[in-house]
Amino acid sequence: MIAPLLEVRGLGVQYGLGGGWLGPGTRRLQALQDVDLVVPEGRSVGIVGESGCGKSTLARAILGLAKPSAGDIRWRGWTVDSADRARMRDMRRGLQVVFQDPFGSLDPRMTAGDSVREALDALEDTGVEAECRRRVEAALVEVGLDAGFASRYPHELSGGQCQRVAIARATVVRPRLLICDEAVSALDVSVQAQIVNLLHDLSRRHGMALLFISHNLAVVRHLCEDVVVLYLGRVVERATRDALFTSPRHPYTRALLAAVPEPDPRLASRVVAATVTEEVTRTPPGAGGCAFAPRCAHAIDRCHGERPPLEVAGAEHLVACHRWRESASA
Repeated sequence: MIAPLLEVRGLGVQYGLGGGWLGPGTRRLQALQDVDLVVPEGRSVGIVGESGCGKSTLARAILGLAKPSAGDIRWRGWTVDSADRARMRDMRRGLQVVFQDPFGSLDPRMTAGDSVREALDALEDTGVEAECRRRVEAALVEVGLDAGFASRYPHELSGGQCQRVAIARATVVRPRLLICDEAVSALDVSVQAQIVNLLHDLSRRHGMALLFISHNLAVVRHLCEDVVVLYLGRVVERATRDALFTSPRHPYTRALLAAVPEPDPRLASRVVAATVTEEVTRTPPGAGGCAFAPRCAHAIDRCHGERPPLEVAGAEHLVACHRWRESASA
């Protein structure tokens, strides 16, 4: 059996909240808890949820920028171990990232060409100057920029052009997986569409898998084949794109979909309605119950006292809800 490209099992991440003037702090924020995730070769997976649900923390843990407190991360069957420098270098070559801020992710003192070249120098032993220049220019052209952009600095570029440079830098070494952490949220809507289409084309052309983190459900629906829904650091639903958008099982997923504006009044009536309260309560580490229960209109005593496991709710569809059957028919 071929191992998935990326596999996350039981991942937990905690952050210290710091101390006050009375002494050192002992409180911990449970940013992620028992998160499972699988990204097969060439597959596009979306991670959705409100701000603060743990989407970016998940990306940081996968990239080694946040230390897990539980669980493990496997890259092509290998359990990630930062002490194994050779394997880590191989993983970094195959796993690249595009961040949210198109300007902040580029060094203002480096030209676009130098930024792309830096990735080549760090991850490949290219050696030949002419070959490096050719690959840098080819990477820029592939993301829709003229080769002449190689001599421009970030302050001479628009936000969309800076993000294209960031994508060229991430893809110049032909990674197997590209993590996009809110990669289009800082861009104008028209530019967002161009970047999303670019990512889709690059993924299909090179067989590159995508882990696309976003709060924009319309973008995720267009780009991703599988979707994982996070709520306060926990996976509450996981399904194929078609299953999740046509038959959402978890009340939180239904609320997210109901919040998306539908410009066509003929289709607006088909949007699943969901009732939630505005109260957001993050449960402490080890606490029982469903994290969404304080906001859920369908919650009962069991929801507050017993944490629901992920259970099968259809073909390739998992949901963590005691009452998904009742709420789906409400």
